[in-house]
Amino acid sequence: MSVERIQQHFRDSAAITLAAMETLAVPIAAAVDTMFAALANSNKILACGNGGSAANAQQLAAELIGRFERERPGLPALALTTDASVLTAVANDYAYEQVFAKQVRALGQPGDVLLAITTSGNSVNVLAAIQEAHEREMVVIALTGKGGGDVNSVVADTDIQLCVPSDRTARIQEVHQLILHCLCDGIDAMLLGED
Repeated sequence: MSVERIQQHFRDSAAITLAAMETLAVPIAAAVDTMFAALANSNKILACGNGGSAANAQQLAAELIGRFERERPGLPALALTTDASVLTAVANDYAYEQVFAKQVRALGQPGDVLLAITTSGNSVNVLAAIQEAHEREMVVIALTGKGGGDVNSVVADTDIQLCVPSDRTARIQEVHQLILHCLCDGIDAMLLGED
């Protein structure tokens, strides 16, 4: 592999990150406010996604329950991607498209937040979870890319969509990771003050 090819990955990542900063800083701040308000109201954050987005959902839950960069009490968050028995039972008995929606139906309460992560915006099981979250009177924060895909048609006016301005999955996932860090840091700053 050439050094130039590696350097180009860094240049591309930096360019997309800067473009995302310009378009997403304000809606990320709104997402922080939404998540903080839910947590301050004794509600919880549910997170879902497939593949790398599943890993991001799990990381968010870990950083809210454990800690991000500063010590604080754990915050209620749950990745809907982690229980193999639930995932396989729902996929087997119903359909893979229902693996997150069934959990939202069982665990979600009015005032909770669903963090729905899909790089394409077209993950059918994430779309079903968003629709179920609306049925449960939950707010949705959707992390997408590639123009938002089908998520554009299911988000409500009260939801927040954070769409990375890229069509490349790797670049979208890199910015999603940064957005998650911004969300965790913002929540900590609201809880503990800015340091």
